[in-house]
Amino acid sequence: MSDVSGKWDCVTKSPLGELKTVLTVVVDGNTFTGSNSGAQGSMDITDGKVDGNTLTWTMDMKVPMPMVLECNATIDGETLTGGVKAGAFGTSPMSGTRAA
Repeated sequence: MSDVSGKWDCVTKSPLGELKTVLTVVVDGNTFTGSNSGAQGSMDITDGKVDGNTLTWTMDMKVPMPMVLECNATIDGETLTGGVKAGAFGTSPMSGTRAA
């Protein structure tokens, strides 16, 4: 199992443009907590699950409109790839690298 814990510098290509965030992952067995912070503010991770090097979680977005985001990411060494599903807006691709 790879080490998925830590901070990840991420870019999500959303309908609002590229959103840069820092994803913080704190693993505890098969679950994790943390946050995703950027220019729009910070969102806590809820229902975080770890399956090998794959993460799934949700976040309760407030800005620019309230909605639950469904997220997934696969960690491969120092890189992260995944997506953020924002209801009717579909899934936006997300990529990132481990923060220094």
